[in-house]
Amino acid sequence: MATTVPREADWDQAPGLLDGASTLTLTTDDCGLAYWLSAVAQGTLAGRAETGHAPGAPTPEYMRRPGPLRDSLLIELGCRSVAEEQATRVLSYYVTHAPGIPELEFYATQLIDEARHSLVFRNHLVELGVPRERLAAVVEEVSADFTAAVIDPIIDFTLATVRDEGDFFGGVAIFAIIIEGVLAPAAELSERKWSRLDPAAGEIARGTSIDEIRHLTVASSIVRDRLAADPEFRPRLLDILRRGRQLWDAVPDRAFVMHREELFQAGLAEHADLLADYEIWPGRRLLDTTPDERYETAERWTDEMARARMAYMGLDPAIIIGHQAGAR
Repeated sequence: MATTVPREADWDQAPGLLDGASTLTLTTDDCGLAYWLSAVAQGTLAGRAETGHAPGAPTPEYMRRPGPLRDSLLIELGCRSVAEEQATRVLSYYVTHAPGIPELEFYATQLIDEARHSLVFRNHLVELGVPRERLAAVVEEVSADFTAAVIDPIIDFTLATVRDEGDFFGGVAIFAIIIEGVLAPAAELSERKWSRLDPAAGEIARGTSIDEIRHLTVASSIVRDRLAADPEFRPRLLDILRRGRQLWDAVPDRAFVMHREELFQAGLAEHADLLADYEIWPGRRLLDTTPDERYETAERWTDEMARARMAYMGLDPAIIIGHQAGAR
């Protein structure tokens, strides 16, 4: 019997990340373990489980040759693979502290999602020509400074809340509103940047974005329901969000992102024929964009998504709008 895949998990019908995360409503009851096994494992990931892309999605030969374009993607995927690995480890505490079975099941599936993201990012580095026996060393080389300056402080902040203080709901807010809420728009940008230059990388980004819609919307529902059930949680939540915003303002993520975007820019001119008619967003050709413009656009998307999700949770968007756009 064929499995019916819901629209938000269907590869061809799912909305883009920004639209889906801003407009959909999903709960732990909607997205439990049975949902994940059918809609995600047998739906979104059908034919894409190991690599994150369809067998026919190519990695062009020019992406395997040394140069700024390849370097940009190596750095992006190396940093994102480490970020997803660390997210996987942190999420084990969400499973441990989940107050009920629906929350436990959902965060068990998100843990697997993040581990899969790390896997497919690493595997694409091999498709880009990194020898598998050197994969760990290359990831360490391209991500070490970023990990120390950006990832580690965010992870420490999250662990202090969910592991040390046992605050599951505060941890949900950090992960959804601060961490993924900041990273998601840059994931959308990645999909748009690479879809024509490296179709395999574009599909990998598409698959991770479909997952992020689920992560963001379900977590928002958890926070909203907690606030409704326990109004006394609001001051604690607001304090967490303010401190999270201050932390993002303090980490030097822009320098790392801009280095990557400048490498990407240096490689664009070599592929002007391929990109001649390609618009990264309506009315704007990728070839005509600059590193600053792409960064600032992702930052604007972050704020737009924050306004929608914060309003859904009954929170003032001004609490977090104004942070730097993140890692990404």
